[in-house]
Amino acid sequence: MPICDLGDVQLNYTDQGSGPAVVFAHALGTSKKIWEPILPLMPQGLRLVTYDGRGHGASSVPDGPYSMGALVRDAERFLDALDIRDCVFVGLSLGGMVAQGLAVKRLDQVRAMVLSNTAAKIGQPKQWQERADIARAQGVGALCDVVMPRWFTKKFLDAGLQQPWVEMMAATPVEGYCGSCAAISGTDFYTPTSGLTLPTLALASSFDGTTPADLVRETADLIKGSRFHLFRNAGHMPCIEVPEDYAAVLTGFLRDIAHG
Repeated sequence: MPICDLGDVQLNYTDQGSGPAVVFAHALGTSKKIWEPILPLMPQGLRLVTYDGRGHGASSVPDGPYSMGALVRDAERFLDALDIRDCVFVGLSLGGMVAQGLAVKRLDQVRAMVLSNTAAKIGQPKQWQERADIARAQGVGALCDVVMPRWFTKKFLDAGLQQPWVEMMAATPVEGYCGSCAAISGTDFYTPTSGLTLPTLALASSFDGTTPADLVRETADLIKGSRFHLFRNAGHMPCIEVPEDYAAVLTGFLRDIAHG
C-alpha cells in the first residue's frame, strides 16, 4: 500500500479510479478496511480514496494525546499531497468530526460531505478517559466486548460476523487509540458546524449504540439544506453491516449533487 509522508506522520492509503474524488475517513479503533465492503459497489467514474488516520491501521503512531486540530490538519495535508480539490468527504464517527473540521477550514478541498454515524460532539470527557485508561491497562482488545454491541446489531453478532472487526479493533495501537480518544473528548463543533452551508448528507442507524439517530439528526439540523437518511437494520457501522444499502444511498447523493 502507498504511504503519504507528511513529515510528522505517515499515512497509509488507497487511491483507485479516476474522476471526481470521494475521500473516506474511518472511525476510532478501526482502519480504512471498514470501507472495503462498499468500494466495489460504487459507480465507475470516481476517484475513491481511503486512508488510515494517525495511530490507526498501517499509519504511523505519533505520541499522543492528539487534538482534533491535528487530525484535521492531517486530512488537509493529505489531500494537498494527493492534489485533491472539490472532493466529497465521507467520514464515519471520528472521521465525521474530521469532515466537519475540514469543511470549516478548507472549502476548496471539500465541496460536499457525508456525516455518517457521527455528531458535532460525541460523548463526555469522562467516558473517553475511562476508555483510554482501560486500553492502556489491558490493551484495546479489552474494549471489544463493550464496543461490538454498539457497532453491530444482535442479528449480526449472533451470526458471528463480527470476528474480523474484533481483530481489527484489537490490533489498533494503544497510543493511537488513546490519542484519538483525547481528540474526540476535546471536540465540540456545534458552533462552527452551524455555519456550514455545503451539500451534506447525514447517515444514522436505528441500532447505533455510539451515535444514536437523534444525535446525528441534531447535527444535520445545524447545516442549512442538509439531508438525513436512517438505516433501520444496522448499528454504528452500516458500511459493514448493510453495504449495498449504504452504497446505494451514497451513490444517490453523489448523483443528486452531480459529482461524477
